[in-house]
Amino acid sequence: MSYKWLKWLILWIPTVTIGLWEYVRHAVLLPYVSMELGNILAPALVFVVTLTLLRGLFAKLEQTQDSLHRERVAKAAFEEREQLARELHDGISQSLFMLSVKLDRLERETADPKALATAEEIKTTVRRVYDDVRQQVESLHHSPLPAMQPWLQSIHHLTAEMEQTSGIQSSVDWKLNEDVLSPKQKVELLAIMREALMNVQKHARAERVIVRGGQLPFSAGTAGDEAAFYCQIEDDGIGVPSDGLDKQGTYGLKMMRARAEAMRWSLDVSPAYSHGMIVTIRGKGATK
Repeated sequence: MSYKWLKWLILWIPTVTIGLWEYVRHAVLLPYVSMELGNILAPALVFVVTLTLLRGLFAKLEQTQDSLHRERVAKAAFEEREQLARELHDGISQSLFMLSVKLDRLERETADPKALATAEEIKTTVRRVYDDVRQQVESLHHSPLPAMQPWLQSIHHLTAEMEQTSGIQSSVDWKLNEDVLSPKQKVELLAIMREALMNVQKHARAERVIVRGGQLPFSAGTAGDEAAFYCQIEDDGIGVPSDGLDKQGTYGLKMMRARAEAMRWSLDVSPAYSHGMIVTIRGKGATK
Protein backbone atom coordinates (compact mmCIF):
# COMPACT_ATOMS: atom_id res chain seq x y z
CA MET A 1 0.00 0.00 0.00
CA SER A 2 1.36 3.42 -0.97
CA TYR A 3 2.22 6.19 1.49
CA LYS A 4 -0.55 8.38 0.04
CA TRP A 5 -3.23 5.70 0.54
CA LEU A 6 -2.12 5.10 4.12
CA LYS A 7 -2.58 8.78 4.96
CA TRP A 8 -6.02 8.92 3.35
CA LEU A 9 -7.21 5.78 5.15
CA ILE A 10 -6.02 7.10 8.51
CA LEU A 11 -7.91 10.35 7.87
CA TRP A 12 -11.14 8.83 6.56
CA ILE A 13 -11.68 5.71 8.69
CA PRO A 14 -12.74 7.56 11.90
CA THR A 15 -15.05 9.82 9.88
CA VAL A 16 -16.64 6.90 8.03
CA THR A 17 -16.98 4.97 11.30
CA ILE A 18 -18.89 7.83 12.98
CA GLY A 19 -21.04 8.31 9.88
CA LEU A 20 -22.01 4.65 9.68
CA TRP A 21 -22.70 4.51 13.42
CA GLU A 22 -25.00 7.54 13.30
CA TYR A 23 -26.84 6.14 10.28
CA VAL A 24 -27.37 2.71 11.88
CA ARG A 25 -28.33 4.28 15.21
CA HIS A 26 -31.03 6.53 13.70
CA ALA A 27 -32.25 4.07 11.07
CA VAL A 28 -32.27 0.83 13.10
CA LEU A 29 -31.29 1.25 16.75
CA LEU A 30 -33.19 4.38 17.68
CA PRO A 31 -36.09 2.48 19.38
CA TYR A 32 -33.59 0.41 21.40
CA VAL A 33 -30.68 2.82 22.16
CA SER A 34 -31.28 6.09 23.96
CA MET A 35 -29.60 9.34 22.89
CA GLU A 36 -27.37 9.38 26.00
CA LEU A 37 -26.24 5.78 25.48
CA GLY A 38 -25.62 6.45 21.79
CA ASN A 39 -23.42 9.43 22.64
CA ILE A 40 -21.37 7.21 24.97
CA LEU A 41 -21.05 4.37 22.47
CA ALA A 42 -19.88 6.63 19.60
CA PRO A 43 -16.40 7.51 21.06
CA ALA A 44 -16.08 3.95 22.42
CA LEU A 45 -16.64 2.59 18.89
CA VAL A 46 -14.06 4.97 17.43
CA PHE A 47 -11.59 3.94 20.16
CA VAL A 48 -12.07 0.23 19.35
CA VAL A 49 -11.56 0.88 15.62
CA THR A 50 -8.42 2.89 16.41
CA LEU A 51 -6.97 0.07 18.52
CA THR A 52 -7.70 -2.63 15.96
CA LEU A 53 -7.45 -1.14 12.47
CA LEU A 54 -5.71 2.23 12.73
CA ARG A 55 -2.89 0.93 14.91
CA GLY A 56 -1.84 -1.43 12.11
CA LEU A 57 -2.05 1.38 9.57
CA PHE A 58 0.08 3.64 11.78
CA ALA A 59 2.69 0.86 12.05
CA LYS A 60 2.81 0.55 8.26
CA LEU A 61 3.05 4.35 7.97
CA GLU A 62 6.03 4.40 10.36
CA GLN A 63 7.74 1.63 8.38
CA THR A 64 7.21 3.58 5.15
CA GLN A 65 8.58 6.78 6.72
CA ASP A 66 11.62 4.90 8.06
CA SER A 67 12.29 3.43 4.62
CA LEU A 68 12.02 6.87 3.00
CA HIS A 69 14.39 8.29 5.64
CA ARG A 70 16.98 5.59 4.92
CA GLU A 71 16.73 6.30 1.20
CA ARG A 72 17.23 10.04 1.76
CA VAL A 73 20.26 9.42 4.01
CA ALA A 74 21.85 7.04 1.49
CA LYS A 75 21.12 9.40 -1.40
CA ALA A 76 22.65 12.35 0.47
CA ALA A 77 25.75 10.27 1.30
CA PHE A 78 26.12 9.21 -2.34
CA GLU A 79 25.78 12.81 -3.54
CA GLU A 80 28.49 13.87 -1.08
CA ARG A 81 30.74 11.09 -2.37
CA GLU A 82 30.12 12.19 -5.97
CA GLN A 83 31.01 15.77 -5.06
CA LEU A 84 34.19 14.63 -3.29
CA ALA A 85 35.11 12.46 -6.29
CA ARG A 86 34.76 15.45 -8.62
CA GLU A 87 36.90 17.60 -6.33
CA LEU A 88 39.59 14.93 -6.15
CA HIS A 89 39.60 14.47 -9.91
CA ASP A 90 39.54 18.17 -10.80
CA GLY A 91 41.95 19.22 -8.08
CA ILE A 92 44.48 16.76 -6.67
CA SER A 93 44.47 14.32 -9.58
CA GLN A 94 45.14 16.97 -12.22
CA SER A 95 47.76 18.65 -10.03
CA LEU A 96 49.62 15.35 -9.65
CA PHE A 97 49.49 14.81 -13.42
CA MET A 98 50.96 18.27 -14.07
CA LEU A 99 53.66 17.61 -11.48
CA SER A 100 54.58 14.39 -13.26
CA VAL A 101 54.83 16.27 -16.58
CA LYS A 102 57.13 18.88 -15.02
CA LEU A 103 59.34 16.14 -13.55
CA ASP A 104 59.67 14.59 -17.01
CA ARG A 105 60.75 17.97 -18.37
CA LEU A 106 63.25 18.37 -15.51
CA GLU A 107 64.80 14.97 -16.33
CA ARG A 108 65.26 15.99 -19.95
CA GLU A 109 66.86 19.32 -19.06
CA THR A 110 69.35 18.17 -16.41
CA ALA A 111 72.41 15.95 -16.61
CA ASP A 112 73.26 15.78 -12.91
CA PRO A 113 73.02 12.09 -11.83
CA LYS A 114 71.96 13.00 -8.27
CA ALA A 115 69.25 15.31 -9.55
CA LEU A 116 68.03 12.61 -11.94
CA ALA A 117 67.91 10.04 -9.11
CA THR A 118 65.99 12.45 -6.88
CA ALA A 119 63.58 13.27 -9.70
CA GLU A 120 62.96 9.56 -10.30
CA GLU A 121 62.21 9.00 -6.61
CA ILE A 122 59.77 11.92 -6.64
CA LYS A 123 58.13 10.54 -9.80
CA THR A 124 57.69 7.15 -8.14
CA THR A 125 56.04 8.76 -5.13
CA VAL A 126 53.81 10.89 -7.37
CA ARG A 127 52.74 7.82 -9.35
CA ARG A 128 51.83 5.96 -6.14
CA VAL A 129 49.82 8.90 -4.79
CA TYR A 130 48.18 9.37 -8.20
CA ASP A 131 47.17 5.69 -8.28
CA ASP A 132 45.74 5.97 -4.76
CA VAL A 133 43.74 9.05 -5.73
CA ARG A 134 42.39 7.34 -8.85
CA GLN A 135 41.32 4.31 -6.81
CA GLN A 136 39.64 6.55 -4.25
CA VAL A 137 37.79 8.40 -7.01
CA GLU A 138 36.65 5.07 -8.46
CA SER A 139 35.55 3.90 -5.01
CA LEU A 140 33.62 7.12 -4.40
CA HIS A 141 31.74 6.68 -7.68
CA HIS A 142 30.19 3.50 -6.30
CA SER A 143 27.10 3.92 -4.16
CA PRO A 144 27.83 3.01 -0.49
CA LEU A 145 24.61 0.98 -0.42
CA PRO A 146 24.23 -0.29 -4.00
CA ALA A 147 20.73 0.22 -5.41
CA MET A 148 19.31 0.52 -1.89
CA GLN A 149 19.87 -3.19 -1.32
CA PRO A 150 19.50 -4.79 2.10
CA TRP A 151 22.60 -4.44 4.26
CA LEU A 152 23.80 -8.06 3.97
CA GLN A 153 23.26 -7.99 0.22
CA SER A 154 25.40 -4.85 0.02
CA ILE A 155 28.27 -6.70 1.74
CA HIS A 156 27.96 -9.61 -0.69
CA HIS A 157 27.96 -7.09 -3.54
CA LEU A 158 31.21 -5.63 -2.18
CA THR A 159 32.98 -9.00 -1.93
CA ALA A 160 31.70 -10.11 -5.35
CA GLU A 161 33.09 -6.90 -6.82
CA MET A 162 36.50 -7.73 -5.32
CA GLU A 163 36.40 -11.27 -6.72
CA GLN A 164 35.67 -9.96 -10.21
CA THR A 165 38.51 -7.43 -10.19
CA SER A 166 41.23 -9.46 -8.41
CA GLY A 167 40.23 -13.14 -8.46
CA ILE A 168 40.58 -13.35 -4.66
CA GLN A 169 38.00 -15.76 -3.25
CA SER A 170 35.81 -14.44 -0.46
CA SER A 171 33.29 -15.66 2.09
CA VAL A 172 30.92 -13.78 4.40
CA ASP A 173 30.04 -14.83 7.95
CA TRP A 174 27.71 -12.00 8.95
CA LYS A 175 25.64 -12.38 12.13
CA LEU A 176 25.06 -8.70 12.92
CA ASN A 177 21.42 -7.68 12.93
CA GLU A 178 20.65 -4.93 10.42
CA ASP A 179 18.88 -2.83 13.05
CA VAL A 180 22.02 -2.45 15.21
CA LEU A 181 23.54 0.18 12.89
CA SER A 182 22.04 3.47 11.76
CA PRO A 183 22.02 4.34 8.01
CA LYS A 184 25.04 6.65 8.46
CA GLN A 185 26.94 3.97 10.40
CA LYS A 186 26.25 1.43 7.65
CA VAL A 187 27.63 3.83 5.04
CA GLU A 188 30.79 4.51 7.05
CA LEU A 189 31.39 0.85 7.96
CA LEU A 190 30.92 -0.23 4.34
CA ALA A 191 33.42 2.44 3.25
CA ILE A 192 35.98 1.11 5.77
CA MET A 193 35.37 -2.45 4.56
CA ARG A 194 35.83 -1.37 0.93
CA GLU A 195 39.15 0.30 1.78
CA ALA A 196 40.33 -2.78 3.73
CA LEU A 197 39.50 -5.07 0.80
CA MET A 198 41.24 -2.69 -1.57
CA ASN A 199 44.39 -2.87 0.58
CA VAL A 200 44.21 -6.68 0.46
CA GLN A 201 44.09 -6.56 -3.33
CA LYS A 202 47.02 -4.14 -3.56
CA HIS A 203 49.41 -5.46 -0.91
CA ALA A 204 48.50 -8.81 0.64
CA ARG A 205 49.00 -11.24 -2.29
CA ALA A 206 46.13 -13.17 -0.77
CA GLU A 207 44.06 -15.98 -2.23
CA ARG A 208 41.12 -15.77 0.16
CA VAL A 209 39.36 -13.20 2.33
CA ILE A 210 36.79 -13.77 5.10
CA VAL A 211 34.43 -10.99 6.19
CA ARG A 212 32.86 -11.47 9.62
CA GLY A 213 30.42 -9.43 11.64
CA GLY A 214 28.47 -9.85 14.84
CA GLN A 215 27.14 -8.29 18.00
CA LEU A 216 29.21 -8.04 21.16
CA PRO A 217 27.78 -8.62 24.66
CA PHE A 218 26.70 -5.55 26.59
CA SER A 219 29.68 -5.95 28.91
CA ALA A 220 31.97 -4.97 26.00
CA GLY A 221 31.61 -1.26 26.65
CA THR A 222 28.00 -0.43 25.86
CA ALA A 223 25.78 1.95 27.74
CA GLY A 224 22.06 2.54 27.77
CA ASP A 225 20.29 1.15 24.72
CA GLU A 226 23.43 1.05 22.52
CA ALA A 227 24.55 -2.32 21.15
CA ALA A 228 28.23 -3.06 20.52
CA PHE A 229 29.36 -4.76 17.31
CA TYR A 230 32.50 -6.03 15.61
CA CYS A 231 33.57 -6.45 12.00
CA GLN A 232 36.64 -8.36 10.79
CA ILE A 233 38.33 -8.64 7.39
CA GLU A 234 40.86 -11.50 7.43
CA ASP A 235 43.11 -12.51 4.54
CA ASP A 236 45.62 -15.34 4.02
CA GLY A 237 48.27 -13.19 2.39
CA ILE A 238 51.86 -12.39 3.23
CA GLY A 239 50.95 -10.22 6.21
CA VAL A 240 51.87 -6.59 6.75
CA PRO A 241 53.36 -4.97 9.89
CA SER A 242 51.23 -2.40 11.68
CA ASP A 243 53.13 0.45 9.97
CA GLY A 244 53.69 -1.39 6.70
CA LEU A 245 50.80 0.10 4.80
CA ASP A 246 51.98 3.61 5.58
CA LYS A 247 55.54 2.80 4.53
CA GLN A 248 54.35 1.49 1.18
CA GLY A 249 53.14 4.96 0.27
CA THR A 250 49.41 4.46 0.65
CA TYR A 251 46.91 6.26 2.79
CA GLY A 252 44.46 3.36 3.12
CA LEU A 253 45.11 2.58 6.77
CA LYS A 254 45.08 6.25 7.76
CA MET A 255 41.76 6.78 5.99
CA MET A 256 40.21 3.74 7.66
CA ARG A 257 41.38 4.88 11.09
CA ALA A 258 40.15 8.42 10.46
CA ARG A 259 36.69 7.13 9.51
CA ALA A 260 36.60 4.84 12.55
CA GLU A 261 37.68 7.62 14.91
CA ALA A 262 35.03 9.94 13.45
CA MET A 263 32.40 7.33 14.39
CA ARG A 264 34.07 6.70 17.80
CA TRP A 265 34.96 3.15 16.81
CA SER A 266 38.27 1.33 17.28
CA LEU A 267 40.27 -0.15 14.41
CA ASP A 268 43.05 -2.69 14.97
CA VAL A 269 45.40 -4.36 12.49
CA SER A 270 47.00 -7.60 13.68
CA PRO A 271 48.57 -10.77 12.25
CA ALA A 272 46.22 -13.67 11.52
CA TYR A 273 46.52 -16.93 13.46
CA SER A 274 48.39 -18.75 10.68
CA HIS A 275 49.45 -16.09 8.19
CA GLY A 276 47.94 -12.99 6.71
CA MET A 277 46.32 -10.05 8.44
CA ILE A 278 43.11 -9.23 10.33
CA VAL A 279 41.49 -5.79 10.34
CA THR A 280 39.01 -5.48 13.23
CA ILE A 281 36.50 -2.69 13.78
CA ARG A 282 34.67 -2.50 17.11
CA GLY A 283 32.21 0.07 18.30
CA LYS A 284 28.73 1.03 19.39
CA GLY A 285 25.72 0.86 17.16
CA ALA A 286 22.71 3.15 17.00
CA THR A 287 20.69 4.06 20.08
CA LYS A 288 17.36 2.28 19.92
